[in-house]
Amino acid sequence: MQETEDNKLFEHFKYIVDPGQSPLRIDKYLFNKIENISRHRIQETAKSGNILVNETAVKSNYKVKPGDVVSIVFEYPPREIEIIPENIPINIVYEDDDLLLVNKQPGMVVHPSYGHYSGTLLNALAYHLRDNELFKSDDNRPGLIHRIDKNTSGILLIAKTEEAKMKLSKQFFDRTTSRRYIALVWGNFEEEEGTITGHIGRNLKNRKIMDVFPEGEYGKHAVTHYKVIERYGYVSQIECRLETGRTHQIRAHMKHIGHPLFNDEEYGGDRILKGTTFTKYKQFVQNCFNVLPRQALHAKSLGFVHPTTGKDMFFDSDIPNDMAVAIERWQNYVKNREL
Repeated sequence: MQETEDNKLFEHFKYIVDPGQSPLRIDKYLFNKIENISRHRIQETAKSGNILVNETAVKSNYKVKPGDVVSIVFEYPPREIEIIPENIPINIVYEDDDLLLVNKQPGMVVHPSYGHYSGTLLNALAYHLRDNELFKSDDNRPGLIHRIDKNTSGILLIAKTEEAKMKLSKQFFDRTTSRRYIALVWGNFEEEEGTITGHIGRNLKNRKIMDVFPEGEYGKHAVTHYKVIERYGYVSQIECRLETGRTHQIRAHMKHIGHPLFNDEEYGGDRILKGTTFTKYKQFVQNCFNVLPRQALHAKSLGFVHPTTGKDMFFDSDIPNDMAVAIERWQNYVKNREL
């Protein structure tokens, strides 16, 4: 597995053209070299700029010459875990020839990894899109533009073609998409809205969680904008708008400013951080934890430009039942306390 320095892409296939090779279109050349691949798939890969000759992207009609170094590169490493199609129900909110959007349920892992070999969203998509060339490829995460955590619910965008994947990925990279989340967090805010800026990188002691670091020292630049939707005294419902899309960004940023997500086990929100010492209150919070056995985070909406039509697309989703019930209980708690 090799990574090109300029593009940060992983090399999946590499061939050096034989000295006696006569001029031949590169799509035909690769079709003869790679097992279980179609000419159409090769042409789509070339159109997306993922076929390089001597480290330069070429079109599918390029004719190879003796000594040419031909590489196929993608943004993810070659697949280490095979994605087996599984007939798992998924909530598809929109689909066309280029893309689809899923409202992911909490508890579902997005893609296979060590410890999660089956039952993931990509297993379900591999079944739903079993005739799709992209999902038959050796792509490590076919169609995946972005991710949300296992216990986060909400809108997720999937590409159905290589070209759509590259164009949509560029929008996320260029920060031209609109992503809004709803979260329930510990504590009350003095202000109505704010912005959190801080590099996010892996915790130096626990690789499973992320931490916020001073600018320039470690991690990647990350910006989260938030505003308060409703206050419940000891917890608050907020809306978060992502300017960047780092792993665990909202969870790490909110903990960093002293407002961990409600019942976020990995970031310290799964215990009573605010409130009274009364037994009745402690039982109320525990009941909320039982109703919402995960971090209170939902990817509510997503806006982007369609990769083919150029039209503005926007999708919104309802807050899932477990989070809605917990919010309703906090609303009732505040009302009863005011009586």
